[in-house]
Amino acid sequence: MTATVTVGEFSRLTHLSVKTLHHYHEIGLLAPVSVDTSSGYRRYGTGQVETALLIRRLRELRMPLPDVRSVVEAGDGAAREETLRTHLERMEQELAHTRDVVTSLRELLTPGRPLLDVQYRFIPPFRAYGVRGQVLRDGIGPWCEFAYGRLGQVAGHISGTSGATYSDEFFTEDEGEVVAFHPVPLDQPAADGVELVDLPGGYFAIAVHAGHMTDFDRTYGALGSHVAEYCEVAPGPIRELYPIGPGDVPDPADYRTEVCWPIQRIPVLKG
Repeated sequence: MTATVTVGEFSRLTHLSVKTLHHYHEIGLLAPVSVDTSSGYRRYGTGQVETALLIRRLRELRMPLPDVRSVVEAGDGAAREETLRTHLERMEQELAHTRDVVTSLRELLTPGRPLLDVQYRFIPPFRAYGVRGQVLRDGIGPWCEFAYGRLGQVAGHISGTSGATYSDEFFTEDEGEVVAFHPVPLDQPAADGVELVDLPGGYFAIAVHAGHMTDFDRTYGALGSHVAEYCEVAPGPIRELYPIGPGDVPDPADYRTEVCWPIQRIPVLKG
């Protein structure tokens, strides 16, 4: 037999504050079984306790309210299981990212500048298939999945190292032009969904970033500092080349990214 209780009593039963219960009622997530029209007092059924506890657990897992609603309304069906699975996978990814950031932070706090092997190279001009976009820095991951997915469809059979150019605004304004590219022969015909781009040749100071992208900024910081100290910067966007990327190996620890900083000429370093 289901009894009804006041909102205050229901709060004690479920460890959800009255304010939270009012909010859940307002958004239609957990409505009381009755509301007194004259006083506005809410009453909840004891049969709603399990639902309230489920909501509380899901919110403790930082599940967004729209997803919580989907779980509650789905009952015990496949839709409920799919929503829960997707959220738990997202949390596992966030946990792995947090661990990577903690590791990077500990390394950052270790005294001394990280060792960096800087090479100098002249890269001749070349033609490539490209995908161009105005990209938010926070959205670079999904955009790259889209861009390289498209490049893979039209240029996956052509040998060469894919890469990207990043405008100054991408760094200074958190949004700017990015051109993902894959080299093609000079006589390569146009293709739907990509453009033909001609990348200019030039001298570059190049450093290899190995592994996860969590501390990618350290490679940029170290290479940029080296260039400022020993080189003359040339105009033009920074390039990244991806000799080993997500499409090549399953483990991010095996990724290899070449950061290419444009310089005027190869410097003569005094030993």
